[in-house]
Amino acid sequence: MKAIPVALLLLVLVAAAASFQDLTVAADNGGAVPDGVCDGKCRSRCSLKKAGRCMGLCMMCCGKCQGCVPSGPYASKDECPCYRDMKSPKTQRPKCP
Repeated sequence: MKAIPVALLLLVLVAAAASFQDLTVAADNGGAVPDGVCDGKCRSRCSLKKAGRCMGLCMMCCGKCQGCVPSGPYASKDECPCYRDMKSPKTQRPKCP
Protein backbone atom coordinates (compact mmCIF):
# COMPACT_ATOMS: atom_id res chain seq x y z
CA MET A 1 0.00 0.00 0.00
CA LYS A 2 2.87 2.43 0.68
CA ALA A 3 4.12 2.08 -2.90
CA ILE A 4 1.17 4.06 -4.26
CA PRO A 5 1.73 7.20 -2.13
CA VAL A 6 5.47 7.13 -2.88
CA ALA A 7 4.79 6.80 -6.61
CA LEU A 8 2.27 9.63 -6.44
CA LEU A 9 4.76 11.84 -4.60
CA LEU A 10 7.41 11.12 -7.25
CA LEU A 11 4.95 11.96 -10.02
CA VAL A 12 4.07 15.28 -8.37
CA LEU A 13 7.76 16.14 -7.93
CA VAL A 14 8.51 15.38 -11.59
CA ALA A 15 5.58 17.56 -12.73
CA ALA A 16 6.71 20.41 -10.46
CA ALA A 17 10.29 20.16 -11.76
CA ALA A 18 9.08 20.28 -15.38
CA SER A 19 6.96 23.36 -14.66
CA PHE A 20 9.90 25.04 -12.93
CA GLN A 21 12.11 24.31 -15.93
CA ASP A 22 9.56 25.92 -18.29
CA LEU A 23 9.49 29.05 -16.10
CA THR A 24 13.28 29.17 -16.00
CA VAL A 25 13.56 28.91 -19.80
CA ALA A 26 11.00 31.72 -20.23
CA ALA A 27 12.86 33.90 -17.71
CA ASP A 28 16.19 33.29 -19.48
CA ASN A 29 14.65 34.53 -22.75
CA GLY A 30 13.38 37.72 -21.12
CA GLY A 31 9.86 36.28 -21.22
CA ALA A 32 10.06 35.57 -24.95
CA VAL A 33 8.48 32.35 -26.15
CA PRO A 34 10.73 29.99 -28.14
CA ASP A 35 9.73 29.80 -31.83
CA GLY A 36 9.18 26.05 -31.56
CA VAL A 37 6.33 26.59 -29.08
CA CYS A 38 4.50 29.07 -31.29
CA ASP A 39 5.23 27.05 -34.44
CA GLY A 40 3.47 23.95 -33.13
CA LYS A 41 0.51 25.86 -31.73
CA CYS A 42 0.07 27.92 -34.90
CA ARG A 43 0.32 24.86 -37.15
CA SER A 44 -2.61 23.42 -35.22
CA ARG A 45 -4.55 26.70 -35.28
CA CYS A 46 -3.99 27.25 -39.02
CA SER A 47 -4.37 23.60 -40.08
CA LEU A 48 -7.54 24.28 -42.09
CA LYS A 49 -6.44 27.58 -43.67
CA LYS A 50 -3.89 28.66 -46.24
CA ALA A 51 -0.69 28.48 -44.26
CA GLY A 52 1.12 31.65 -45.38
CA ARG A 53 -0.97 34.51 -44.04
CA CYS A 54 -2.53 32.58 -41.15
CA MET A 55 0.84 31.30 -39.89
CA GLY A 56 2.47 34.73 -40.11
CA LEU A 57 -0.29 36.45 -38.15
CA CYS A 58 -0.58 33.60 -35.67
CA MET A 59 3.17 33.59 -34.99
CA MET A 60 3.13 37.34 -34.38
CA CYS A 61 0.14 37.08 -32.02
CA CYS A 62 1.61 34.07 -30.22
CA GLY A 63 4.85 35.93 -29.56
CA LYS A 64 3.06 39.00 -28.22
CA CYS A 65 0.73 36.87 -26.06
CA GLN A 66 3.50 34.83 -24.34
CA GLY A 67 2.71 31.67 -26.29
CA CYS A 68 -1.04 31.65 -25.82
CA VAL A 69 -2.87 30.44 -28.93
CA PRO A 70 -6.34 28.84 -29.02
CA SER A 71 -5.97 25.06 -29.08
CA GLY A 72 -7.22 24.24 -32.58
CA PRO A 73 -8.83 25.58 -35.76
CA TYR A 74 -12.30 25.82 -34.20
CA ALA A 75 -11.27 26.65 -30.62
CA SER A 76 -12.71 29.78 -29.04
CA LYS A 77 -10.44 32.80 -28.84
CA ASP A 78 -11.71 33.17 -25.27
CA GLU A 79 -9.00 30.63 -24.32
CA CYS A 80 -6.48 33.45 -24.82
CA PRO A 81 -7.80 36.95 -24.02
CA CYS A 82 -4.63 38.64 -25.33
CA TYR A 83 -4.98 36.79 -28.64
CA ARG A 84 -8.71 37.59 -28.78
CA ASP A 85 -8.35 41.29 -27.98
CA MET A 86 -5.54 42.17 -30.41
CA LYS A 87 -6.99 44.44 -33.12
CA SER A 88 -5.76 45.89 -36.39
CA PRO A 89 -4.98 49.59 -35.79
CA LYS A 90 -6.64 50.77 -39.01
CA THR A 91 -9.86 48.75 -39.10
CA GLN A 92 -10.17 47.62 -35.46
CA ARG A 93 -10.92 44.13 -36.78
CA PRO A 94 -9.43 41.11 -34.98
CA LYS A 95 -5.77 40.75 -35.92
CA CYS A 96 -5.19 37.14 -34.86
CA PRO A 97 -6.62 34.21 -36.84
